[in-house]
Amino acid sequence: MDTEPSWRDKRREASAAHAAALEQRKAAETAQARALLTDFVRQLQARGIEPQPLRAPVAGSSASYRTNVTGWYLRRNRSLGVDADGNFYILATPAGLKSRLAGVRLLPSDPPLTVGLGARDGESMPLRQLLDLRLEEVDGPA
Repeated sequence: MDTEPSWRDKRREASAAHAAALEQRKAAETAQARALLTDFVRQLQARGIEPQPLRAPVAGSSASYRTNVTGWYLRRNRSLGVDADGNFYILATPAGLKSRLAGVRLLPSDPPLTVGLGARDGESMPLRQLLDLRLEEVDGPA
């Protein structure tokens, strides 16, 4: 009897190993991004910058809806935010009557190390760079 694994078994094992490595890399990147956000929040608090109620901008419109999140915006267009615990939020939301009346309930997302990856040219940037820019804006011109 042949105990040699079949080609299909080898491919299945290789695929599982690849998926596990990818998941491990994503978890490590998420942990790094969370550490950056936690440090960013700590720096804002040390500078006395108070969190504010965040609003969710409606895609393709100038409207925005109330949210359940209090924190700071990460982008000028107010599409991303962080709360006082360092949780990352994607704020953009579709239009809707219920959201307009009751507000939007947001859940935190895993933060990326590169914000806007896959977006149009010039819209993606490393999270660290984005946070540094926000801190520079808070400090004002030197």
